[in-house]
Amino acid sequence: MTIRAIIFDLGGVLLRTSDFEPRERLAAGLHMNRYQLEQFIFGGESGDQAQRGEITVQQHWENLRQQINYSPEEFQILVKDFFAYDEIDESLIDYVRELHKMYKTALLSNAWDDLRQVITENWHFEDAFDTMIISAEVLVAKPDPRIFQLALERLGVKADEAIFVDDMKRNVDGALLAGLHALQFQTSQQLRNELELVLKTP
Repeated sequence: MTIRAIIFDLGGVLLRTSDFEPRERLAAGLHMNRYQLEQFIFGGESGDQAQRGEITVQQHWENLRQQINYSPEEFQILVKDFFAYDEIDESLIDYVRELHKMYKTALLSNAWDDLRQVITENWHFEDAFDTMIISAEVLVAKPDPRIFQLALERLGVKADEAIFVDDMKRNVDGALLAGLHALQFQTSQQLRNELELVLKTP
């Protein structure tokens, strides 16, 4: 087995929430629990449409704002507080940069149409990847096998030459079904250990 490429998810892997208290507080104010609030923000029909690029992120936010009957100002504060403790794991990004010296690397994210701009203007880690595949831009989302195939085509590798990393089991399972090797992220150290094991396997 020769691994030539490593493909990383963003949210829950390279970008993680360090403190959930603000989300707990916001959820309580909406008579939800945190998981229901996260599903409200990311999921549902509007969230799925935004991730597949069928509507813009601005349309998605407006859909949600109307659902909870918030003023534009109130909703802006909610969104800001919701994402307040989302942090890029800089040490893990540095690890990806090291891997990038020896392997092709890609970012594969189910995300809205503003992600590329956020990465290039705020986070500045685009140099760690050969390509960044964002679901809203390519109009298909994980775990649809077409998005894994697209990643392989952009990297110029076969499925059995690539490892995919994601925190969500359904996406890991989708990658496995598409023929890739796949690891489910739990912690940064666990990922490094498991990746090193796979990469050292002849």
